[in-house]
Amino acid sequence: MDTRIASVAPLLLLAACHKTAAPPQPPPTVEVAEVLQFDIQIHRQWVATLDGFVNADIRPQVEGYVRKQAYRDGAYVQRGDVLFLIDPRNYQAALDHAKSTLARDVAALEKARLDVKRDRELIAGQFIPQQQFDNDLAAEREAEANVGSARATLAQAELNHGWTQVTSPLSGIVGIAQMQVGSLVSTSTVMTTVSQVDPIKAQFNVSELEYLKSAKGTQWAEPAHGGEPVLELILEDDSSYPHGGNVVAINRQVDPRTGTIAVQGTFPNPGNLLRPGQYGKIRAAVEIRKGALLVPMRALNEIQGAYQVGVVDGDGRVNVRTVQLGEQVVNELIVERGLQPGEKVIVEGFARVRPGMLVSARPAVFGSTGSAAPGVASGGR
Repeated sequence: MDTRIASVAPLLLLAACHKTAAPPQPPPTVEVAEVLQFDIQIHRQWVATLDGFVNADIRPQVEGYVRKQAYRDGAYVQRGDVLFLIDPRNYQAALDHAKSTLARDVAALEKARLDVKRDRELIAGQFIPQQQFDNDLAAEREAEANVGSARATLAQAELNHGWTQVTSPLSGIVGIAQMQVGSLVSTSTVMTTVSQVDPIKAQFNVSELEYLKSAKGTQWAEPAHGGEPVLELILEDDSSYPHGGNVVAINRQVDPRTGTIAVQGTFPNPGNLLRPGQYGKIRAAVEIRKGALLVPMRALNEIQGAYQVGVVDGDGRVNVRTVQLGEQVVNELIVERGLQPGEKVIVEGFARVRPGMLVSARPAVFGSTGSAAPGVASGGR
């Protein structure tokens, strides 16, 4: 009995050893993307304020009571359209008085000329003294001066009377009236504002560095006279305005408080959709990066302020590298240092691998917005 047990024991021990030995685990599966290389347009965007291309505060040239508002608030008006009527009665009376004064002075001038003509014949025959003739000549010159003064007074009276009709100096959108019928206005009173809004102006501030890069590179910030639009306007609802714009002016100096310089661009505004005071974002290509390397944002792993990526070599082994990043390009980033074109970087499964580990790599599948289009890059403020 003891002999049989002794012979069976080694067999049981051998079976137990074979039962506990697990099969080797397959290498973990990771998703990888290729490091791409393109010539990239680097974009920037800035907050912009829209303003009328020309804004005119409407002030009366004469003082008086507003008798009528001749336009509809917020309407489009043409240059020369009447906006307000000021009570003209005082100015009509002054105009009538100036006309009568001129008529009186013209009559006095005609009499003085007749006197001189008559006395010239009499002085030739020595029928009158020289003093009388000299007095008549002086009276003629005085009458001529009076007529000139009367005509100037009449012209001013006509201007004042005409200015009782307050007109628009330009074509554009007129604002809500600030003065109502019956209000007393003077030459310092702002009655309303008219703005030319087609084209409309957008003002934004760029940094001194961005301006210098523009001057040395793409020159997007140089005032353009015709040519292709270089500015894109993004509205408050994040929609892109369908018409492009161009830079028309750059301020004469950099603001020492902010280190920025003001830039003005214009955009076509058919239908007057855009209005002064609106906010938007200006977007422009400010730089062209030759041979930039792009990796998906999903491939980056931040560790203590540094960014690492997992690279799968041709043998399927993982190499972890620290990379230096540049601009964001849609859903990808430019890598300044640490990678080479065509290398495979891990975009899914980095947490499961270690340096030197053998992995099974398969190409990652991106959605419609998962990868940036070649040649287009963006950056923002």
